[in-house]
Amino acid sequence: MQNFKKPYLALFGVFLFLTSMFAHAVQTPYGSSIISMELHQVPNAPIYYVTGKSGVPDSSNEGMTSNAGFVVTEKGVVVYDSLGTPALGYRLIEKIRSVTDKPITLVVAGHYHADHIYGLQAFREHTDAKIWAQQESTQYINAPDAEIRLKQRRKALFPWVDDSTFIVKPDHTFNDKKVFDMGDTRIELIHAGPAHSPDDTIMVVHAYGVVFSGDLIFGGRLPFLGGESVSTRNWLQGLEYLQTLKPAPRFIIPGHGAADADASKSIAFTRDYIKYLRDTMGKAVEELTMFDTAYKNTDWSKYKDVPTFDAANRTNAYQVYLEMENEAF
Repeated sequence: MQNFKKPYLALFGVFLFLTSMFAHAVQTPYGSSIISMELHQVPNAPIYYVTGKSGVPDSSNEGMTSNAGFVVTEKGVVVYDSLGTPALGYRLIEKIRSVTDKPITLVVAGHYHADHIYGLQAFREHTDAKIWAQQESTQYINAPDAEIRLKQRRKALFPWVDDSTFIVKPDHTFNDKKVFDMGDTRIELIHAGPAHSPDDTIMVVHAYGVVFSGDLIFGGRLPFLGGESVSTRNWLQGLEYLQTLKPAPRFIIPGHGAADADASKSIAFTRDYIKYLRDTMGKAVEELTMFDTAYKNTDWSKYKDVPTFDAANRTNAYQVYLEMENEAF
């Protein structure tokens, strides 16, 4: 009798798990979502953010691998980034509504990469917010790779990304800088690219010393340097700019990973890693050392225990090796 009960007990356990899972599901116009989305507040500031999961976007994380946040101001809500699916973007809107009923007036696209922009669709379809991006965002929007990536995500992230998902273009673009007077604070957009992408945009909330860095900083992990558009030289200039802000930033919300109240430490970690890549790979190029040999002979001990080292470091090093070759010629 005891053996007879075991399959039924196992099935009952599965039933309880599924019941619990669906009980916690959030219904959106873009499908049901069960991924956790905890809202954090910057200490002593009307600034909030959500943190993505580590890893590549897939069904296990529903595409929530990047960060996003918002600022509640006298003149309305300013949002920075919108997450990786329309469903997640809609849930971010609900998080905003749990804090304030002020209108969502501006949405800033930190840069146009798939894991940050598909959520813009929810803001386009469910708010009156104007979407702002740096003008080089057109390089992504008009590139064939954008449609290729969307097709890939329609498979990897179905049903949250499907045939009705589309790439939302910005309503407005800016060149070098753009300042918004929001009554009780100035919000400044600064073009820091091409670095991780052509249109990297830093958002500074001046009254509170808070910076949304986008993918210039990956909190507590190694950055993914990206593709051919990456310029680590410009990336370092963007990080150095952050270090020279007056007053100095007191809180950094990165594009991925943990936010950091020690802004200088967060900036320095990413800066030192990129400088190390440029120094070691630059020396290899100068000495005409093949990449495989250079990579094997480089001391990676400082970074080998950092999350994403296995996934990112070799690709990053090769990207910088090619970049240093181009700079040499």
